[in-house]
Amino acid sequence: MFSKLLRAIIMGPPGSGKGTISGRIVHDFGMKHLSSGDLLRIQIMNSTAAGLEAKKFIDQGALVPDDVMVQLILNELREITNHSWLLDGFPRTVPQAEALSDKLDIDVVMNLDVPFETIKQRLTARWVHPGSGRVYNLDWNPPQIPGKDDVTGEDLIQRDDDKPETVTARLRNYENQTKPLLQFYSAAGKLVSFHGTESNIIYPKVKDFLATKIPQVADQSQSVKQ
Repeated sequence: MFSKLLRAIIMGPPGSGKGTISGRIVHDFGMKHLSSGDLLRIQIMNSTAAGLEAKKFIDQGALVPDDVMVQLILNELREITNHSWLLDGFPRTVPQAEALSDKLDIDVVMNLDVPFETIKQRLTARWVHPGSGRVYNLDWNPPQIPGKDDVTGEDLIQRDDDKPETVTARLRNYENQTKPLLQFYSAAGKLVSFHGTESNIIYPKVKDFLATKIPQVADQSQSVKQ
């Protein structure tokens, strides 16, 4: 029934639950979760040609060019020959997607379609105690006394990244950056979107879809026993 390994990309805005869902995919299907940031660090640490080239730009505070990033990613992906994988955080632009597609056949791009208002409410409800790092959420884990840490009674703060204006700007930037990318993969017949307001709603849909593509971990174990 399953004749090949799966090469997949996962996309979703900040706060969409992409990390949570990726973790569940790894657990249930045994896929390798590949973060572009982690791959970049590995290549630099191993002093590969592409890693050293990327480091020059990073040390100057500049963005790593598309061709260098593509080579970095390909260096790692080509080493994975016996596992299905899930690429996260790359590509970020259409030129990167085109360059990647020229070298590798991507099977599916899974897009987590979470309403921006839901994400905004989720992220802006987060407050922290700066001294300990304790995190509170006004919706599901509020402090006993509004604005105060439960343990010390000290003031809670809202990180700059969690302030409404910052969250709105990040989501707008994400939309502007990824809209052409989603259109590119949609035109290629690779895009599958999963809509919902939380991971527990979205993941069952993702799981049902992946179960038509690759065996689950339990199924793989059963095959080995047989």
